[in-house]
Amino acid sequence: MPASLPDGRPSPASEGDFGSTGQPKLAIVLSGGGARGAYEAGVLSYVLDELPKTLGRPIRFDIITGTSVGAIHACFLAATVGAPGAGQFLAEMWRSLSIGDVYRMGVGNLLRMPLWLFGLQGSAIPLPVPNGGGDARLPGLFDTGPIEELVTKRIAWPAIHRNIKRGAVSALAVAATEIATGRSVVFIDSQNGADVGWTHDPFVIALPTRIGPSHALASAAIPILFPARKIDRAFYCDGGLRLNTPLAPALRLGADRVMVVGLRHRSTRQEEDRAARRRELAFMHPAYLAGKVLNALLLDRVEYDVERLRKTNEVLRKGSAEFGPEFLERINRPAAGVGQTAYRLIDDCLISPSRDLGDVAGECLGHRGTTSGLRNRLADLAMRTAARGAGPDKDLLSYIFFDRCYSDHLLELGRADASAAHDKLVEFFR
Repeated sequence: MPASLPDGRPSPASEGDFGSTGQPKLAIVLSGGGARGAYEAGVLSYVLDELPKTLGRPIRFDIITGTSVGAIHACFLAATVGAPGAGQFLAEMWRSLSIGDVYRMGVGNLLRMPLWLFGLQGSAIPLPVPNGGGDARLPGLFDTGPIEELVTKRIAWPAIHRNIKRGAVSALAVAATEIATGRSVVFIDSQNGADVGWTHDPFVIALPTRIGPSHALASAAIPILFPARKIDRAFYCDGGLRLNTPLAPALRLGADRVMVVGLRHRSTRQEEDRAARRRELAFMHPAYLAGKVLNALLLDRVEYDVERLRKTNEVLRKGSAEFGPEFLERINRPAAGVGQTAYRLIDDCLISPSRDLGDVAGECLGHRGTTSGLRNRLADLAMRTAARGAGPDKDLLSYIFFDRCYSDHLLELGRADASAAHDKLVEFFR
């Protein structure tokens, strides 16, 4: 595996003046979900490496937004515009992960779990930055130092700013939750600097900045489980708590077409009926409840946001058909007067799992053999605890199970689902 990610230098096909073509602005919106992100990486690897063979050109997104693990992927995309083999590299990065690589698990971590469950953990004490530098993290149940190091070293962070400056990317947006206020903060690195066209929403604010590793790691810090990060004078955790699918930022930044990668499987009625009784039996188990809480916080709005976008499109189309082509102009006049983003038709392309990712996590855990070494055994025990008693839904496990088998399965599922949507993707990018 290469020692570092591609440095983001453009291929000949991506050189030139990116902002002068007058083409629709394409955006990608990446959701959060911890270890479920391997599915997202599978979709991206297909889009980056396979679609260009059909289109005859590299894939490039003008606007890139992400939350949680999607924020890490968003930064990766912004750093590797035009770089050949970027999709394969992202997949290999996921395949290189193991539980021991992600978590530094010790006896203290296991002892803190029951204390946390019974509310006896006590106040969080900020941890110092490695090698000095002041307070930077509020501790979680897991020490995620290894994955922080991976993110810091494997993404060519200076390339992000270079690509934005030369117009290869017009904007990169990463969402995080400010712990002190509960607000969603969208960090935006763009050509326009402070001019981000935001609305006056007291619960979602935009902060123009130069995005770096701390922004991505803060966005990916699942509450309680992973350490919260300090940026400037405030601590931040997972952006998915309030803004898991950063679709609104993409639209406010000027997107005309949006590709959304979801991380939740929409179950059929038959699947729900088969699982119903086992869910009732598991209802009071902490692992089951924790998984459902994470789903509610991090996943449940993806389909809702896309469906709302489609309904808005339907209203705009019917309005134009009923009142003529000036309909959009007339309804946008009041919006312009108060600084609101103008209404417009937005094409979308949603890719989401064709299987329940919790089921895949449970199967991989069942195939997992014995491990050696105290740290690996403790990590393995933590994973099995996250699945024990959870009934048919291994949701909690699916967020924290950074396992090679699980990553392999999700990568292949993501590629297969993207391949099944090949024609839709080709139409979208054309």
